Amino acid sequence: MAVNAERPPLGYPPERRLRRKTDFDAVYGRGRRVVSDALFTMNVLANNAAGARLGMAVAAKLAGNAVQRNRIRRVIRESFRLQQLSLPSFDIVVGTRAPVRGATNVQLRESLQKLWPRLISACAKLPAS
Repeated sequence: MAVNAERPPLGYPPERRLRRKTDFDAVYGRGRRVVSDALFTMNVLANNAAGARLGMAVAAKLAGNAVQRNRIRRVIRESFRLQQLSLPSFDIVVGTRAPVRGATNVQLRESLQKLWPRLISACAKLPAS
């Protein structure tokens, strides 16, 4: 199988992840909720990194048991991984809403596919810092 030399590999390396509480607190404290729908919310804050970074807030109260939460996280990660090259340099925290518990993987993917372009246009209107 030939590798496309024009496009870099679409991995999900550690530098693309938000992990520390201080990073999440910064996004929630100084950032903005820019887009949302029935299943997800997206809060953003401009960063100095080379690209977008993803954090996930998938609460047990809304999403259910560990199996359900991890399923939702996998779908969010995969969607982000495929979109990361088109996203601006922002820290993005994807949160869930109550209907996410009963949503299928197809519904989750479709919801995220609709939110990414809206996030890109909303971030273009925000100040850089």
